[in-house]
Amino acid sequence: MLIREIHILLKKEIVLEWRQRYAFNGMLLYVASTILVCYLSFNLKMAQLNPITWNALFWIIMLFTAVNAIAKSFVQENAGRLLYYYSVVSAQGIILSKIIYNTGLMLLLTGLGYLFYSTVLGNPVGDHSLFLMNLLLASVGFSTTLTMVSGIAAKAGNNTMLMAILSFPVIIPILLLTIKISKNAIDGLDRSVSHQDIITLLAINVLVATLSFILFPYLWRS
Repeated sequence: MLIREIHILLKKEIVLEWRQRYAFNGMLLYVASTILVCYLSFNLKMAQLNPITWNALFWIIMLFTAVNAIAKSFVQENAGRLLYYYSVVSAQGIILSKIIYNTGLMLLLTGLGYLFYSTVLGNPVGDHSLFLMNLLLASVGFSTTLTMVSGIAAKAGNNTMLMAILSFPVIIPILLLTIKISKNAIDGLDRSVSHQDIITLLAINVLVATLSFILFPYLWRS
């Protein structure tokens, strides 16, 4: 039953996104324009960006992309639609479908962003497999955290300031871990060096997803 609910809700999210393609196109434009501004600001016509700066800039761009893309998760749902959902589907189905959809959206945005970023600013990554795995874990982490916080902010009147405050304690550890793993991938270090950080990042993702699954029904009923 839960799987069927998730499937139907995912289909609904995709249809809504397709009807409102300007939102997704706007996110792509944001990523592309930010990368081009970085390129012009650092005047990279004659030299490649320092790997440490390259890494930091990439994740800053991806973080703000995640916030802008996922902030609308519950904002676009009006009160009447939410009341209808309450009567026909479970709270677990709602939160899991939102997390899965936002994860897919973030994977698409980070993948396209990484390709364009590498094309414009060069690609100093030594271990591409580790970097791509880090992209996956970071996308899941950003999506899970920001989706739950978006639901809380929606219940508080769509207060964007509240969303920023609540997501900060979880997003910062995820961001620090992803930057560290990415730096190891750029340097081409042995993967055993990153094992502990990968496990920690995975544990944070599982913990946040589990808490969202358990706590969202209480938020949903309020």
